[in-house]
Amino acid sequence: MEQATTSVAVQPADRSKIMGIWKIAGILAIVTAIEYVFAFTMDAGMLRTIIFIGLTIVKAFYIVSEFMHLGHEVKGLIYSILLPMLFLVWLIVALVQLEGAAIKKARGIENYVPAGTEHVDDSH
Repeated sequence: MEQATTSVAVQPADRSKIMGIWKIAGILAIVTAIEYVFAFTMDAGMLRTIIFIGLTIVKAFYIVSEFMHLGHEVKGLIYSILLPMLFLVWLIVALVQLEGAAIKKARGIENYVPAGTEHVDDSH
């Protein structure tokens, strides 16, 4: 049995919502451009990694807040989603660190010391 829909009314576009989407897209584009600047102007290292992680968290915040509509929810729902996620990320990082150290120890791999630097033996 087929139903016919005859009372469809097209709503006019809400300019404020469209401008809000463009604003968030612009912010995400600016943060991505900043990431590219750091990627091609800085040497690889801990500082660049920390900057990338921070900018990625900023982009994730805007994506989840606006495009997944979490920013318009009550605080209890936001915390019930974000706090377990933070604990899971911490768990994954901790387990990767522990497993990596265990694998290095099992294989007898020592930390890399660049040529030209003095090696200090800490095993006394």
